[in-house]
Amino acid sequence: MRAQSSPATTIPRNGHRPVAVPSSEPALLLARARNAAFAEASRGNLGGGLGLLHDALQDEPASHDLLSDMAALLLAAGQLEHAVTHAERALQLCTLHGPSLYTLAFALSGLGRVDHAIGVLTELQSGAGRASLQAEAPELLPVAMTELARLHRSRG
Repeated sequence: MRAQSSPATTIPRNGHRPVAVPSSEPALLLARARNAAFAEASRGNLGGGLGLLHDALQDEPASHDLLSDMAALLLAAGQLEHAVTHAERALQLCTLHGPSLYTLAFALSGLGRVDHAIGVLTELQSGAGRASLQAEAPELLPVAMTELARLHRSRG
């Protein structure tokens, strides 16, 4: 049984605020790719956004930000297994990255892996995971805590 909740469609990224544009050329190109991908997604073209991120990942396969963004769009597209894979890859590169934890938790929840989702969401209650999510997408923190409470209720 799949217990996907409606907050899982929330794209775990600083959605309406563009990625800060850094001064170095490679970082500038990554920021532009990320912004373009989410612009496509916000216009309802998830496939186009995913394509842009996929292309950027070919050039920067070790970018946790690109992997996290890809996971977020995959989650929004309902591709939960792929979202899990990309979020886990992002977390291998940047442990306790808040947006990646958020995406991973919601994808796991949608797949019915409640205990694992609770464990991941617990990382967002305090410490580095919470600080990371608070810094990058503070509007998602209450959504994550609501989902954690819902999952606890569903278990008990």
